[in-house]
Amino acid sequence: MHYIPPRPDWQGRQEDITHESQWLNRREWLRLAGFSLLGGNILASLSTPLLGQGQKETLDSKKSTHTKTTSKPSHPWKNPKFRSAGRPLTKESLVTTWNNFYEFSLDKGKVHKLVQPFKVSPWAVEISGLLKKPGNYSVQDLEKLVSPEERIYRFRCVEAWAMTVPWTGIPLGLLCKKLGVSDKAKYVRFVAFKRPKESPGFAALPHYPWPYHEALRMDEAMNELTLLATGIYGKALPKQNGAPIRLIVPWKYGLKNIKSIVKIEFLAKRPDTFWHEAVPHEYSWLSNVDPKVPHPRWSQATERLLGSDRKVQTLPFNGYGKFVASLYKK
Repeated sequence: MHYIPPRPDWQGRQEDITHESQWLNRREWLRLAGFSLLGGNILASLSTPLLGQGQKETLDSKKSTHTKTTSKPSHPWKNPKFRSAGRPLTKESLVTTWNNFYEFSLDKGKVHKLVQPFKVSPWAVEISGLLKKPGNYSVQDLEKLVSPEERIYRFRCVEAWAMTVPWTGIPLGLLCKKLGVSDKAKYVRFVAFKRPKESPGFAALPHYPWPYHEALRMDEAMNELTLLATGIYGKALPKQNGAPIRLIVPWKYGLKNIKSIVKIEFLAKRPDTFWHEAVPHEYSWLSNVDPKVPHPRWSQATERLLGSDRKVQTLPFNGYGKFVASLYKK
């Protein structure tokens, strides 16, 4: 049996929550100021007060600085279905400093410091298996195939804490269609990087089945919720949050949301996944959020909101049942 090291207790404060309307107004301020937020551009820190409510967000016609030939807008539209997650946004400073990323550390508060030597450019994703257009794709290549869009999702960790994040990402189902994925493909496997010189977690945790690997059924991959995320809070994805590209499946526990992907494979047979392989009695292959099924070491009935001492009831499928419950009917 694989040894699972103890995880640190989470912490945070109520005042560290930012309401969604404040973040949306900040986006409007940026539009009026003429900044472009696409691609790998990292926005400089801002001290100007936020604008008042009621101003309508419009499309910025400026082109991305990293793409010379494109007609895509530099501000992707928010999908109207996902403009709100029914909870306030979690403060960006918490989301970018409280990170489960065992490739770097078991200590969530240290990951954002330890990622500094990690190189995320250039970056290629090898896409292979049962599809018409295999190859090595940069993040920019993928964004040219399918326009990214912004969505606000709840995020539920298996450790029973939660946050709400505005992601920018590529709908995976649309990408599968562009790549010509075969009907014979029944699963999609994702593999993360393995660079021991840049990531101390590999040496510290040699008993784990590295590199990190995850998988979805094809019907899950094609679901409209599933994203390949490339940004948060209108900025490029930080290293500690899985730069430059990661998976987001909001109805599953966070362990399924693999970070820093280097390989995507479309397969006919089901592959194993990292935590199911390491500790199968604790982590199911599906790992759907289910408040009725406790983890062997704690209840999943409630969750603690990051930045708060408040606990709330956990919802089946993390509240996304209307989108995905039909996938699991026998």
